[in-house]
Amino acid sequence: MNKHLEIMDTTLRDGEQTSGVSFSISEKLTLAQLLLQELNIDRIEIASAHVSEGELKAVKGITDWAKSNGYINRIEILTFVDNGSSIKWMKKAGAKVQNLLTKGSLNHLKYQLKQTPKIHFKNILKCIEISENEGFNTNIYLEDWSNGMANSRDYVYNFLDFLSKQNIARVLLPDTLGVLTPEMTSEYLSELVSRYPNIHFDFHGHNDYDLSVANVLEAVKSGVKGVHLTVNGMGERAGNAPLASVVAVINDFLPEVKINIEESALHKVSQLVATITGFRIPANKPIVGENVFTQTAGIHADGDHKRNLYFNDLLPERFDRKRKYALGKTSGKANIQKNLQELGLTLDNKDLKKVTQRIIELGDRKERVTAEDLPFIISDVLGGEIPDKVKIDSYVLTHSKGLKPTTSISLKIEDKIFEENASGDGQYDAFWNALNKVYQKQKKSLPILIDYAVRIPPGSNSDALCETTITWHDGSNDFKTRGLDSDQTVSAIKATEKMLNIIQH
Repeated sequence: MNKHLEIMDTTLRDGEQTSGVSFSISEKLTLAQLLLQELNIDRIEIASAHVSEGELKAVKGITDWAKSNGYINRIEILTFVDNGSSIKWMKKAGAKVQNLLTKGSLNHLKYQLKQTPKIHFKNILKCIEISENEGFNTNIYLEDWSNGMANSRDYVYNFLDFLSKQNIARVLLPDTLGVLTPEMTSEYLSELVSRYPNIHFDFHGHNDYDLSVANVLEAVKSGVKGVHLTVNGMGERAGNAPLASVVAVINDFLPEVKINIEESALHKVSQLVATITGFRIPANKPIVGENVFTQTAGIHADGDHKRNLYFNDLLPERFDRKRKYALGKTSGKANIQKNLQELGLTLDNKDLKKVTQRIIELGDRKERVTAEDLPFIISDVLGGEIPDKVKIDSYVLTHSKGLKPTTSISLKIEDKIFEENASGDGQYDAFWNALNKVYQKQKKSLPILIDYAVRIPPGSNSDALCETTITWHDGSNDFKTRGLDSDQTVSAIKATEKMLNIIQH
């Protein structure tokens, strides 16, 4: 019989504890709406009580929206054993579900609260009763529960014996310090689920040893009824169990478990959270990383071409993504053929061999080759079959304190020369404004610049080469171009010149 597993997302609460991350009021509301409506998350934990006046306003905005749209019982707040003070805060914020933070290990209880179990349980009971009187629902966090099971198991059992008699909805079991192995997770949770069959247990994993996804998998197999996750694995220290990876693992390896998450929205929400927070996604991060659906080795592309020999169940289309084939020194003809197909280009075997050899040479020199580079490599190798039709012949960049930067450019398109000048908020903005003047006079539009990334090699000095990668949006397509120079603005101009040739073709 299939069982339903609840997913609780805590990006807006625990994820916000990522160093340097803080959501604005409008950002919290936008993300709450996406989590509930786009991803169809069962529950979201959005804040801690008493944090700040801004946090109160953010929660109030979310709860007002949630009440109007039938989501209020899916909104949860972290509260504290504070004689009802957190409940008063919740009332002002309009929330209905508290996640009460209590001590799940004797060590934390003795040395942080300096209380006995009897006193702690009495204080907890009072908070539960206050919540019940106000018509709120209560879940209980057992902070440091994993260490509690390892070092003070009798205390955990006494605590759960007490909680099993209270009017609470769920017991939330965090691996607060990320110390569990999959074997320990399975042992502890199987024991608790068997001993307390009527308690709804949630597992809350942290990723200190990079074991959070494996631990969540074991928790679900052990019979927990809910798991806590964050978008992109955000959270304190090494972060929490990542939403996208866990969803894929459960869907592919536990077919008897059903979850409500919309897989196709995972990548979109992941990218938005990364943009809002500045918390960049590693290129090799499963499901949502830039490279995870990119084949690099030529033998893999060849196998895919013949019978999808290097596909697994993680098909990119599940996550509204596409498979790509990287170009570099390990590329074979199959990689290049796949990229040529995307560009609508064909080469005979003789020319394909020449282009393949040039790409391998560039890879040996640690040059990064992209699909957008292919027309230029073909032009270079095959003697100008696709000539460079646009050339920025010259430019003058000025920057003075107290005056707007200005740029004068001379641009050659086909065999015609165009000259323009313009000012802007920066040197590149002035250059772009001048370029726009040229194209507007020809009644042509330029793509929209959607991302502008600059980097130098780690440990380099101020005279290092600067790489500028610009992402453009042209109609329904996004593409990137890259420029390299010791001057940042010049490297951006080189990347722009490349873009002009692509759209000209």
